[in-house]
Amino acid sequence: MAEAGALNYIESNSRCAVIVAHPDDETLWVGGLILMHPQVSWTIVTICRKSDPDRAPKFFEVVRKLNADGFMADLDDGPEQNPLDNAEIQDTIMQMLSLERYDLVITHGRDGEYTRHLRHEETSTAVLELCNSSRLRTGRLWMFAYEDGDREYLPRAIEKADIKIELNDEIWREKYKIITNIYGFDEYSFEAKTTPRIEAFRLVKLDVKYSERS
Repeated sequence: MAEAGALNYIESNSRCAVIVAHPDDETLWVGGLILMHPQVSWTIVTICRKSDPDRAPKFFEVVRKLNADGFMADLDDGPEQNPLDNAEIQDTIMQMLSLERYDLVITHGRDGEYTRHLRHEETSTAVLELCNSSRLRTGRLWMFAYEDGDREYLPRAIEKADIKIELNDEIWREKYKIITNIYGFDEYSFEAKTTPRIEAFRLVKLDVKYSERS
């Protein structure tokens, strides 16, 4: 469980995009990695909650804290969680991304990070299709690798994840403070109790090679 696995993939001049469903997903599932690499050009986009008067300003405070560029969209995230149109999700993501190509894209796992959230799963599917169709050009795609044993426990790193990074105390505390002090989740909330000390990712093999996109 070594930090080196991630460092081999992220160079100081890398351009990386984090594509998530909700503001706070970027911190929960990959915030430590972002904090560990302040020299990287990070772009963070979320497909929901742009008009949320509470969450939206907090998201932009967080991206400033992470020294990243942040963009939000406003796709439906109501309690019914009615399925979204995949093409609409893809178009929404592309409208928020400013670069033609990224060295690394990071998004949700195919099954989400816990049982279950449709928006996480839909975002993952849309990003994978964007990358495989070469609409979203990237050298590497990582997906979050967490599971909750079908609600048996809080989300945690999948044992056989391709990359597992154990955050040191300083980085984890900074990440936890973002969840509690900026997003405002109390210490007994799902988010605060979940905040992973081990961040995990699956490396996804894309149908189109990076060299073909250059």
